[in-house]
Amino acid sequence: MANDLKNWNPEDEQQWESYGKKIANRNLWISIPSLLCGFAVWLFWGIITVQMLNLDFTFSKSELFTLLAIAGLSGATLRIPSSFFIRLAGGRNTIFLTTSLLILPALGTGIALQDTSTPLWHFQLLALLSGIGGGNFASSMSNISFFFPKKVQGYSLGMNAGLGNFGVTTMQILVPLVMTVGIFAGEAMILNNTSGTLIGKIPAGTETYIQNAGYIWLFFLIPLSIAAWIGMNNIVDDHVSPNIGGTLTSFFKIIVMLLLGLTIAAGGLYLMLPVSAGGSGLNVDKLIVMPLVIVLTVLALKILPLGNDYKNGLSRQYNIFGNKHTWAMSLIYTMTFGSFIGFSAALALSIKVIFGFQHLMVDGVLTHSTANVNGPSALMYAWMGPFIGALIRPIGGMIADKFGGAKVTQIVSVIMVASALGVAYYMKQAYASATPEDYFWPFLILFLLLFAATGIGNGSTFRTIAIVFDKEQAGPVLGWTSAVAAYGAFYIPKVLGENIKAATPEYALYGFAAFYIICIIVNWWFYLRTNAYVKNP
Repeated sequence: MANDLKNWNPEDEQQWESYGKKIANRNLWISIPSLLCGFAVWLFWGIITVQMLNLDFTFSKSELFTLLAIAGLSGATLRIPSSFFIRLAGGRNTIFLTTSLLILPALGTGIALQDTSTPLWHFQLLALLSGIGGGNFASSMSNISFFFPKKVQGYSLGMNAGLGNFGVTTMQILVPLVMTVGIFAGEAMILNNTSGTLIGKIPAGTETYIQNAGYIWLFFLIPLSIAAWIGMNNIVDDHVSPNIGGTLTSFFKIIVMLLLGLTIAAGGLYLMLPVSAGGSGLNVDKLIVMPLVIVLTVLALKILPLGNDYKNGLSRQYNIFGNKHTWAMSLIYTMTFGSFIGFSAALALSIKVIFGFQHLMVDGVLTHSTANVNGPSALMYAWMGPFIGALIRPIGGMIADKFGGAKVTQIVSVIMVASALGVAYYMKQAYASATPEDYFWPFLILFLLLFAATGIGNGSTFRTIAIVFDKEQAGPVLGWTSAVAAYGAFYIPKVLGENIKAATPEYALYGFAAFYIICIIVNWWFYLRTNAYVKNP
């Protein structure tokens, strides 16, 4: 087991060159695949639900969209407590435990998918638990920020986030492939509709092993948990993790905080979901549920009876809420990462629903229930956007290290507005056409451009945060802003699902474009105008 680190100062050139760089890189390269698996388990519902439509699961399209929304809300909410795990429990302790906990939703999902009669609430509970993987981003980014000097923060955080986010692409490529082979327990099911993988379409009537979508991650999570325990470090200096206590104490704090977040997220979902999906039927609007869940989680963490060390440590971390830059960067980071993660969660099912069905006028009513035999396979193409967004993220960080974070963010924000409006146009055309495949390629190309812009912009925001905030605040700010942004994984699938059901999918993209314009103004005001608070950090 690696030793706890004291007197850690990556800004000290002698320490950095003699042994600091080696330690930092070891922690980074264990952190990256652990984070990758977190993203994969969090967002594998985007692929699983597509295949459930191709099998004998009896859930409606709107019910399947709720699984994406549940995982999204859970993962985003769990990022709030996860933002503070490093100070309260230490880096090694946190990454080991949160990576190990992913075994629960991965194993449970594999078991549930073996039976098409598994009730909806089982999948909803597993989607809620898979949010642990989404929460891991906040603690992972906070942890890595303490290991590297400011001169390479854009690169190191971009690598952790960018390659970690390859979990989305890895999942979208790997899951369809492993579903074609009986390598785990359980009987095969027969496809009712054409499916697909990276290498081609799979015709109806073919055997598939959908349960492998959960089981496959056990191969990675178990050895990664061991690697985290053996190879990672707690930094026990005052500005990082000064009073973590014993290992079991650290685990207890993490588990209690996670349970709190899960409980509040579940309460928010209950208010929002219809009775048919296990909700209250009150249909409380998502724009009320999201801030309510955030505020309740922040307040509830404050009053947890976990001792004076916990309360003092959390109070110091909560100082970020008095910094105006925290709120500005929360908006800007939501524009970039929130868009990336939300579109990643929703793209596959959106392709299936918009392009996989013919949209026909029957007795004066536009219908959307006839399968489109010429439609593209969602599983063949959905991986491309997250792949590009994740691949380009470290490049965005490096460009921002050279030219300034705010300037890079501003340029990509304009590209995001134009791309979103273009996607909206082609979605509208496709959803009113008997041959929606005619509009697929321009739709996909513009979506890929949108993903690329989110990736570059996400990398540039890391640079801005690293420069604007001091060392103690930079870590929790990265966690907090990522928590707010992660609600994109809840909000975007929910909005797209609602607008698709209303036959107006383009309205969702119009709304996103309007939000991007607001972020352009905020970025200019804080960081680019004459006499800006911090000029082009």
